[in-house]
Amino acid sequence: MKKIIAVLLVSILMIACSSKKDGNMIVEGNIKGLKKGTLYLQKMNDTALVSVDSVTVFGDGNYKLTDNVESPVMYYLTFDGNTTDKRILFFGNKGTITINDNIDIFGFNPEIIGSENQLVLNNFMKINNQFKNQRLEFIKKEFDAVKSKDADLIEKVQNDFNRMIRRKYLYTTNFALNNPNSEAAPYIALTELYDANIKLLDTINNSLSIDVKKSIYGQRLDKFIGDIKAKENK
Repeated sequence: MKKIIAVLLVSILMIACSSKKDGNMIVEGNIKGLKKGTLYLQKMNDTALVSVDSVTVFGDGNYKLTDNVESPVMYYLTFDGNTTDKRILFFGNKGTITINDNIDIFGFNPEIIGSENQLVLNNFMKINNQFKNQRLEFIKKEFDAVKSKDADLIEKVQNDFNRMIRRKYLYTTNFALNNPNSEAAPYIALTELYDANIKLLDTINNSLSIDVKKSIYGQRLDKFIGDIKAKENK
């Protein structure tokens, strides 16, 4: 009797596993050096980070995760669900996306193939990372200037910093304008220009293609601009 029950349980488990249907987005690849662990596919749902799929990896580091994507959005590929330590942030879309990485440097420089929006975002980040490094340099310069109590130097550092910010905003705006058919454009506007002049955001919003305007990030950008204008008109 116990053997029959055991066989039935195994059969039910096999049916349950085989009945799992792939979504319209498949994320697969290999994490070199990962002998044992759990990979999670996660995304933001309003303000909460939710797991949409997970897989336990044994031995070879190969994995496969899926989700249904209505509109391209950012996803997290996390190791043991830890989004603050080891994570890969990527643009998800319909189709197969291959992500390969190494467990020792997980999330530092992953290979991501199959996401056109990710390619656009990668191109943007090459220059944007330079602005981030410059911002860090200015923090040190400001600290040294304040420490020296040199008013002229403090003013110069602040003016140079403001010019750098204007260059960053101009670069970001032009980049988004040059990619009106990519959902990465409104995403970049929302994450990098949220405190910029409303005219820059409006210019980007008006340049987006119809399909991108209908996307999740396109709609969020339009609402974000609308909310700002509503506050200004009060």
